[in-house]
Amino acid sequence: MTEQINTEALGEKIVQVLKGIYDPEVPVDIYELGLVYDVFVNEDRDVKILMTLTSPNCPVAEALPMEVKEKVQSIDEVRETIVELTFDPPWHQDMMSEVAKLELGFL
Repeated sequence: MTEQINTEALGEKIVQVLKGIYDPEVPVDIYELGLVYDVFVNEDRDVKILMTLTSPNCPVAEALPMEVKEKVQSIDEVRETIVELTFDPPWHQDMMSEVAKLELGFL
């Protein structure tokens, strides 16, 4: 019998990891920047992250999703991590959190 997992607590742990990953062009983490559209966690401890980049031509298009996958996968409770990139909807500055807007001087 597998141990029952608290998917909400694991989701919060994943968000904390995502807040430690920064877009190299902007001094704000990818979560506050609004690049993470969704984090799915199931009872089997599989994680799927739906994210985007600031633009399809972003210089970190290869590296950033790989960094997200590796850092989330390093959480002990996570079994499998899939990172899916999407450009629908395209990212825009309105997707940033208040924290990010303040940090970047938009407020």
